[in-house]
Amino acid sequence: MKFLIAGYGSVGRRHLRNLQALGERDILLLRSHRSTLPEEEISGIPVETSIEAALAHAPDAVIIANPTALHTQVAIPAARAGCYLLIEKPLAENMEHAQALASALAEGGGKALVGFQFRFHPALQKAAALLAEGAIGSITSGRVHWGEYLPNWHPWEDYRQGYAARADLGGGVILTLCHAFDYLPWLMGEVEVLWAFSSCLGLGLDVEDTAEIGLRFRNGATGLIHLDYVQRPPEHRLEITGSEGMLRWDNADSTLRLFRAGVGTWETFAPPEGFERNWLFMDEMRHFLSVCRGEAEPVCPLAAGLRALEIGLRARQSAADGLLQRIG
Repeated sequence: MKFLIAGYGSVGRRHLRNLQALGERDILLLRSHRSTLPEEEISGIPVETSIEAALAHAPDAVIIANPTALHTQVAIPAARAGCYLLIEKPLAENMEHAQALASALAEGGGKALVGFQFRFHPALQKAAALLAEGAIGSITSGRVHWGEYLPNWHPWEDYRQGYAARADLGGGVILTLCHAFDYLPWLMGEVEVLWAFSSCLGLGLDVEDTAEIGLRFRNGATGLIHLDYVQRPPEHRLEITGSEGMLRWDNADSTLRLFRAGVGTWETFAPPEGFERNWLFMDEMRHFLSVCRGEAEPVCPLAAGLRALEIGLRARQSAADGLLQRIG
């Protein structure tokens, strides 16, 4: 298969390295040449600077790893050309562009995998299995806390120039750290209504750097999500409470803990030996290759990406106007 990678920032480089580690060599880059990464390791890889020229190489699959606001500029023509897509989250900066992508994908006949890599986390997969078997009874609430200091993400560059910090590139903490908008519905069910507050007091950016989001799920459960670009040390954890116990996951050590009320003790599920963050992306890429070969359906299809994007955009709207927002 021939692969096109759009964008050579940190995630584009990660996908390139993972494709190569899996034995793929027929790779083309679509670049703006604004990356702050060193370029020695991409020496010899063909490069194009327009999507039209890149598609003339007839790639089978396209990995969308450019800034959020530029996703659909690449994804829509690639979808119309029949390419399979691995598209980083969020799908787009607005629903209009995301819906246009859905139409283009239907027209071209390819399939899309949305890059919510936490779908491949062994602890969250275990949590999904435990919830499905009723390990904690009826789910009543969920809580996510994710705080991470933005200037530490890419210390080799000025964080203020990166997409996560810029409104014109689709940044802001709500859309950039939107993983919970995918994994909470996956684990707990569809979101029905939300409210949100946000602020930009921490870093002085023109996008929100802190957000508090409240959710009500269609099954009656409630949820809270805290996101920020400010917290040191970083923290990313999840709690799900049920009528017969609770689950706790901490991304710091990748451990899942289960409390069964009927037993009265905690059970711990440790990650596999040697587990580290890139395992998520490697498993995601292996799955994407299976999708491209027709061996699997995307575990996180375009519909899930549309749902997560709508939650994020509705949260922004609620923070702006102070009103409840209904999903769907």
